[in-house]
Amino acid sequence: MRKKRVLLLSEGFGSGHTQAAHALAAGMRQLSPDIQTRVMELGNFLNPVLGPLIISAYRKTVSSQPKMVGLMYRSNYKKSLNRFAQLALHRVFYTHTSQVIAQLKPDLVICTHPVPNAVVSRLKRLGLHIKLCTLITDYDAHGSWVNQEVNKFLVSSALVKDKLINHGVPESRIDVTGIPVHPHFWKAHDKAEVRQHFGLKSLPTVLIMGGGWGLMYEDSLLEYMTKWREHIQFIFCVGNNDKVKEKMLSNSNFQHENIRILGFTKEVSKLMDVADVLVTKPGGMTCTEGMSKGIPMLFYEPIPGQEEENCEYFIRNGFGEMLEKTETVDKWMAAIQQIDESSRYRQTLLDKRNEQYNPTTCPKAVLQLLQ
Repeated sequence: MRKKRVLLLSEGFGSGHTQAAHALAAGMRQLSPDIQTRVMELGNFLNPVLGPLIISAYRKTVSSQPKMVGLMYRSNYKKSLNRFAQLALHRVFYTHTSQVIAQLKPDLVICTHPVPNAVVSRLKRLGLHIKLCTLITDYDAHGSWVNQEVNKFLVSSALVKDKLINHGVPESRIDVTGIPVHPHFWKAHDKAEVRQHFGLKSLPTVLIMGGGWGLMYEDSLLEYMTKWREHIQFIFCVGNNDKVKEKMLSNSNFQHENIRILGFTKEVSKLMDVADVLVTKPGGMTCTEGMSKGIPMLFYEPIPGQEEENCEYFIRNGFGEMLEKTETVDKWMAAIQQIDESSRYRQTLLDKRNEQYNPTTCPKAVLQLLQ
């Protein structure tokens, strides 16, 4: 009997979209080993020269002109990609998309970014017969996600479901599943083993995530934290941003035995288990990973648009707060040194997580679609 095949399509505009695709694929295989999955960043695969250039330009815009990114997000908030935009995307990037689908013969296509979602939707209008599922990877629902050819939307929360309904999506096509996290996040790791693995001390620990692009160095509050380095351990994850890593390593404020600066790592789930607080940009994926671990979060410099919406969602639901003042840093650095208080607060967040989120719900929903 032929194994079921799932093709997951993403794009590299930020790391969260592709990360969610890999997490969902791994979750499905964990629950049903007979499932075959393939994750592709379609633009890079079909146009390996132009694709990375566009991603690089977007990255520079995000870091240098975030307000412009927010303005573009808000100005088109209620609009799907228009027919001209879909046609242009189809011709420039994805003229071979139908050939890829024909070659791989998936039983289901899942899109974790609006661009491949729009392209496959257009192919369906042109006669492609395929079941299409859209996984929205933030706690907001921009109009660019919406296409009538999508058979099922998987969303992070009831709030996003309501927003899709307001965009005209029938309620029957929407499932609230939460954003999937990799099975590594489904269980707790032994703290002593993790500390030994990374050479960490048994100290109150702060984990600072800069996102996949490592956009963190210019935030003065992150440097201010280091004044607590004699009593608190800091782990800075700068992603693939080697320039940021070099700058931090050459800064005397970060040169201390209780400060670790890491590049890209696939072991974030372990680091979250030994951390007492997570400092992060509010990307949908990282926030969901933090929630899955029941770790309190401090959010800094959200990019206008979906990151602001993510931030608002998690603050409103009691999983964290904004990091805007030195007083906030001092409050949390003092709190995590009170072991009993820190443990009680984390247990409260774990209870809250259990009420709102189950990491297996999303992969189970996709497996149900395949039956």
